[in-house]
Parts: sequence; C-alpha cells; structure tokens
Amino acid sequence: MTKNFVRALLSLRIVYFPQLLSFVVALVFAHAVASSNRIEERTSPAPTKPPKVAIADSHFTRLDGARIHYVNYGKGDEALVLIHGWTCNLDNWRDQFADFAQRNRVIAMDLPGHGQSDKPQVTYSMDYFARAVDAVMRDAKVKRAVLVGHSMGTPVARQFYRKYPGKTLAIVIVDGSLRPFGDKALMDRLLAGFRGPNYREAVGQMLTAISGPNLPADATERIKTSSLNTPQHVIVSAMEGIADPSIWGDDKINVPVLAIMAKNPFYPPNVEESFRAIAPNVEFHMWDGVGHFIMMEKPQEFNASVLQFLDNNKLLKK
Repeated sequence: MTKNFVRALLSLRIVYFPQLLSFVVALVFAHAVASSNRIEERTSPAPTKPPKVAIADSHFTRLDGARIHYVNYGKGDEALVLIHGWTCNLDNWRDQFADFAQRNRVIAMDLPGHGQSDKPQVTYSMDYFARAVDAVMRDAKVKRAVLVGHSMGTPVARQFYRKYPGKTLAIVIVDGSLRPFGDKALMDRLLAGFRGPNYREAVGQMLTAISGPNLPADATERIKTSSLNTPQHVIVSAMEGIADPSIWGDDKINVPVLAIMAKNPFYPPNVEESFRAIAPNVEFHMWDGVGHFIMMEKPQEFNASVLQFLDNNKLLKK
C-alpha cells in the first residue's frame, strides 16, 4: 500500500459528505456468486402458519452483447429492484428476498462486471449500469420499479431515474450518497492504489474499515471473497465512474425517497439537509451501531423499514 493511497484514505475523513462510506461502499461490495440456478430463502414461521418459501427463477438477458444475470420472485408489471454496490452481487440481498417477496414482485440483479454477469472490457459508468437495470426490467416485462440501491447502487439508481423517470416509482438509498466525495486530486490518489499490483490489499483494507460490529462472520467472508474475485478492470473502471463529476448534479429527485444510513462520525451535521436539497420527498434515517452493509447486519429491521415505506407511500401491489 503506497503512502499516497493511505494519505488519500485519511483525507476522505475531512472532505464534504459521506465520502469515506460512499467511496468505500463502491469498493467493497460483495459479489458472492450464486452457485445454482434456483435460490430458496425461508422466512421465520408465523405463529399460526407454516413457513413460506420464496423461490427465485434465474435468468439472463443481454446489453451490448454481454450477458446480465438476474433472479426474479413473483409476477406483475411493477417490482422492487435490488441493486448492489461495487464488487458486490445479488447475494448481498439474500436476507431480503423472502420478506420482500411475500408482499410484491422482487428482482435482484448482478450488475455488469459482477456476479454471474459477463465482465467485458468496457467502461463501467453509472450510465452503463443504469442501462443494464433497464435491460433487466425490459426482459422481465417490468414497467415501473422501486429501486433499492446499496452504496454504488445509489448513483446507479439516480442515473436510472434521470434516464427513465417514468419507470421510477421511488428510490431507497442504503448507505449511499447523493453528493460527490472528493476532488480530482484526491480521487486520482485513491485510484492509483487500485490500478497497482497490490489492489487486492487495498480492497481488503477498505473492507476492514467499513465492516460494522454486527456483520456475521459468514457475511464478512462472502464480502471478502467476492471483492477479491472482482476483476481489476471492473474495480478501476467502476470507481472512475463513481468519481465522474457529471453524475453529481443538483437536479432534483421528485419521487419518494427512503434513505437508511449508517451513523458515521465523519458525516457533517447537515447530511439530511443536503439529501433533502436534491430529494425533497426524502424520509431520512441514520442508524446507530451498524456499518456499511446495513441490510446484512440488521436484516429484520431493514426489511421492516423498507416495507413500511412502501405501505406509507402506497407503492407496489400487495
């Protein structure tokens, strides 16, 4: 690890907004590859009912000739679409599938370059990822969606909203950012660490920095494994996409937004206000005692919050 890279990491603690978390978010997202074409998730049994099983069908579609993998639960032309972060995959949402699928249709995808999706030598911009989300929705015959974006998934969801506002019912931000997190000089130093031969070490250090106190051991191992298995060209290009200043405009998000953030001592005191300046209809929550992978650390609480948001805003069909 170079001194410049370490210095850049430390600098993230004093720049504006959820820089450390949002940036790290993009780096350490797990993409533990699903090992079969069908996934089963069991819910906790209700007091008077037998346990239900949510079964996903595995599918592939294409974007610009590359295959994109996704899983689907249920039917309908509206769905909850789950978008993971950098170096992650749809397995990060495994604790959400059963609860969410009881209420409405659910789709989780492997972004290009991640999971079971193809990993071509292309530019992994937020626009490219947004087009991949659209390709999945078109293949699944989903007309409108509530987009749930973890970390890098947040700017992906925002870019999707810019391109396809009529297809966006709402956005759920999971410890992601609506603001830039560093100037060009800082980002150049960070990128240098991921372009070098020791990029896996850099990813590991990022992972250690953001893992929360309640992250289960198996989740930690899955995140680590998936991060180490993410190709370097994807890691670098996706981070360049996150650093692209063109994606951090002040244009408004005029659909309902739920933000569930992990409390971080480096956030400025006006984080909620800065979100609200872009998303006037935001419901903002800052959780104590969790790290970056909120949905993996406190799945029951997270699931309940998302479902309540859907109910409050009368989103999706039960």
